Amino acid sequence: MRASSPLLFFGICLNALFLLASCEEQQIPQDKLLVVTVATKETDGFRRFLRSAKHFNYTVKVLGRGQKWKGGDYMSAPGGGQKVKLLKAALEKMKDKEKIILFIDSYDVVFASGPKELLKKFQQARHKVVFSSETLIWPDRHLEDKYPHVREGNRFLGSGGFIGYLPNIKEMVTGWDGENHESDQLFFTKLYINPEKRKAVNMTIDSKCRLFQNLHGALDEVVLKFEDGRVRARNVLYDTLPVIIHGNGPTKLQINYLGNYIPKVWTFETGCTVCHEDLRPLTGLKESEYPLVVIGIFIQQPTPFVTVFFERLLKLRYPKNRLKLFIYNQEPHHEQQVSSFLHDYGNLYQDVKFIGPEEEMDSATSRNVGFDMCRQDKDCEYFFNLDIEVVLKNEDTLKIVVEQNLPIVAPMITRVGRLWSNFWGALSAEGYYARSEDYVDIVQGRRLGVWNVPYVSSVFLVKGSLLRSELSEHDLFTSDVLDPDMAFCDKVRSKGVFMYATNMHTFGRILSTENYETQHLHNDLWQIFENTLDWEERYIHENYTRIMKDKLIETPCPDVYWFPIFSDIACNHLVEEMEHFGQWSGGGNKDTRIQGGYENVPTIDIHMNQVGYEKEWHKLLLDYVAPITEKMYPGYYTKCATPLNFVVRYKPDEQPLLVPHHDASTFTINIALNSKGIDYQGGGCRFLRYNCSIQAPRKGWALMHPGRLTHYHEGLPTTAGVRYIAVSFVDP
Repeated sequence: MRASSPLLFFGICLNALFLLASCEEQQIPQDKLLVVTVATKETDGFRRFLRSAKHFNYTVKVLGRGQKWKGGDYMSAPGGGQKVKLLKAALEKMKDKEKIILFIDSYDVVFASGPKELLKKFQQARHKVVFSSETLIWPDRHLEDKYPHVREGNRFLGSGGFIGYLPNIKEMVTGWDGENHESDQLFFTKLYINPEKRKAVNMTIDSKCRLFQNLHGALDEVVLKFEDGRVRARNVLYDTLPVIIHGNGPTKLQINYLGNYIPKVWTFETGCTVCHEDLRPLTGLKESEYPLVVIGIFIQQPTPFVTVFFERLLKLRYPKNRLKLFIYNQEPHHEQQVSSFLHDYGNLYQDVKFIGPEEEMDSATSRNVGFDMCRQDKDCEYFFNLDIEVVLKNEDTLKIVVEQNLPIVAPMITRVGRLWSNFWGALSAEGYYARSEDYVDIVQGRRLGVWNVPYVSSVFLVKGSLLRSELSEHDLFTSDVLDPDMAFCDKVRSKGVFMYATNMHTFGRILSTENYETQHLHNDLWQIFENTLDWEERYIHENYTRIMKDKLIETPCPDVYWFPIFSDIACNHLVEEMEHFGQWSGGGNKDTRIQGGYENVPTIDIHMNQVGYEKEWHKLLLDYVAPITEKMYPGYYTKCATPLNFVVRYKPDEQPLLVPHHDASTFTINIALNSKGIDYQGGGCRFLRYNCSIQAPRKGWALMHPGRLTHYHEGLPTTAGVRYIAVSFVDP
């Protein structure tokens, strides 16, 4: 007997292995699985569902295509009976008793894993039919006590997804004789809470969300899990990885968020895997073959750099004969800029419609009318919304968003130095802005892709076909309680239309319109604080950033440095601003504007503080002059304390020159504001101690030299025209 014990143990092990192998062999073949869904319309959500199904090679049968939906709006009230009716009819034609039917919604569903895992988990449930589960009871709370208790997990049935053998599901739906608008949820609930029927069908619920994850009532339980180049949704409460994710009820935005990643839409290893699918390439098309686009330009408040906006509009690389313009200007301050653009360039476009301040049209109506311009033109394929505060740096922006071939897509733009952008990653319960988990990474460019989002504004593209179908209402921007942008996005979401934001390219930024003053001639000069980058691009010399790298600083005289600082436009605007102000000093020694009231070497000038430009000029000196000073005068650091900043005017019949003198400064900045030989003759500066003259100052270039002691100098005579210079006496 003892000798046979090892043989007996060996035999038991072989038998166990045989049984294990038998179990493996009995696993349901994947070709026995059929996914059945109802979709009367091919929505964006339905296409997302099919894409995820295709990713895992599911076989899908779609019921109800092309039919009118009569199942009610069960987002807010019970409904969905039409689905059961269609399913019942389809099952009657099926005969294979081994067939496994997965019946699920599609508009708000994505697959997170494939048939193999689904079938394995179904078998492990040890029932013939398994329904999804929910934490909340719907639609009749009075049935709660009749629900069977579960050891762990959700108690309540969810009708948006179930899986089972064909004969059992047939038996389950046999008793359906309800109307299309009646509740499928209530029908299946009554089956489940009836012990006899539950046993007859052999049905259960997926209480721990191993197969199905319904999001309603469970948002805090579900997180994204990134692993091995794929993305899953993990239920942290039950530590499960559901195969199917369903954004049931009011969780459409959450399934849209998860759908940006699941199953392999975006991963840390691959980035965006679908961003180059289903594109509409424009490369190689003749100009006449480009889609016709209506560009809607909206000016709703005083905005800086409007002239620059129109310059950039002209630079968009898109055939202008395939563009129509709709321009709405509510602001009288900008009438001259708009009319100048239309006068000079309006004839380049196929058509232009202009609505001015005199028509007293409100913002919401203007946007509705703009949409109508595209909606009523059968040739209009896209409407490109472009608010005046948008800075489009990428000249291919319009081509890029057209090529995306999406219903609504916004090129992502941000406000410099802030996390503000033209999209929202999430909504609060009240429908306002909320920050999604990935918002900062998207805005800061750490995650690049095309993102399904609940809100876009300022600049976005809408398909014309969409405006003539789902979005055919003429009051999309109108609401008694919401701003026009929020009203539009709310209506888009209610139609099940997806909005996207893309940050696959760098497109530009958005201006701040806060604190924009309109009392000056050239108000943009004052934008150095609010919109520093735009101010710099407009007013700082194009070669300024190359000063050190390319050694652009010249030394025309000992310890005198010459470098580019202002653009031509900056020079022109500063001169025009001073002449517009017009209160030039008399050039006498008595000067109440300065401390002590006496000027030893007077000039005809206007001080910066007279035109309210003292703070702005001081920032210019700190940001653009001080770095040069510290390089050229090693060991000298300055905060640019400036007793005097002013613009001087030299005219032959007024004040042609300036006698030899020392400046009352540690160092002086002298910027030429116009051009010798064009605007005036003569002029220049001579340093007497070195017998060194600079007789042809370059417009926009600054002379920097010590003020006291060493650099005794004079202003050479202006013999014709008018010469302007900007001067700063700078102390530590």
